[in-house]
Amino acid sequence: MPGHEIVGEITEVGSGVSRFSIGDQVAVGNIVGSCGRCAACRAGRENWCAQVTLTYGGSDGSGNTTQGGYSSEYVLDEHFVYRLPEGLDPAEVAPLMCAGVTTYSPLRRRGVGQGTAVGVVGLGGLGHVGVKLARALGAEVSVFTTSPGKAETALALGAEDAVVSTDASQMAAQTGRFDFILDTVGAPHELGPYFDTLGIDGTLCLVGITPEALRVDPMSLIPGAKSLAGSGSGGVPETQEMLDLCAEHGITADVERVTPDRLDEALDRLARNDVRHRFVLDLTG
Repeated sequence: MPGHEIVGEITEVGSGVSRFSIGDQVAVGNIVGSCGRCAACRAGRENWCAQVTLTYGGSDGSGNTTQGGYSSEYVLDEHFVYRLPEGLDPAEVAPLMCAGVTTYSPLRRRGVGQGTAVGVVGLGGLGHVGVKLARALGAEVSVFTTSPGKAETALALGAEDAVVSTDASQMAAQTGRFDFILDTVGAPHELGPYFDTLGIDGTLCLVGITPEALRVDPMSLIPGAKSLAGSGSGGVPETQEMLDLCAEHGITADVERVTPDRLDEALDRLARNDVRHRFVLDLTG
């Protein structure tokens, strides 16, 4: 959905604010509050706080519902505000505050880097950013897709190759190849064929949310001591790390800008999966 994350300018600050000045370009992710005291918060993993406040659809503490990027103004704790990296387009940075850290966090936590073979399942809003980040971390990246026509896009994003997951011969050729697979698909799909492509101690990590439960055969995991993991969003330190990496490598999301008068059209297109790869709602006008 367009507009969950926010990029804008500081126009007013309260007493005690030292990190930012009026006029600074800043970014806000999908978290704007947490308790600050629990084990998750103390570990810099505020996204798993039981009292986390989301940028959209949450409570701001005064009985109002947070409105995300649909808001014309936003008041929040400076702890959850990030300085916008210079040289990056604000509209193209906005999706990084959710899709970026959602894909960066598991890559970082699983030690993806030079010498790592990574497979990215899906090439949509999450997958296209995951490819860019995995490449920036130094990994050899391949894309699994059901659409042969997306092979060219995958290569342009930095992937070494594209594997058509519905082609049995192509999938068989990947047996034992990958150390880590990032599954970004948000629709029901079989996991077994992807486990087959993992090497010993390999991990398949789910970051896409499917509307139905996915079936896992234990014998897909036991041979080779493979792991199934999940991940979602990230805390403040990881988000800042992700932004710094993106600034260093010039990474942004591929977006289409949408003005408020075209919002209904954008939502209709989103329902048809007709976007490459993210809509960004532009309220600057």
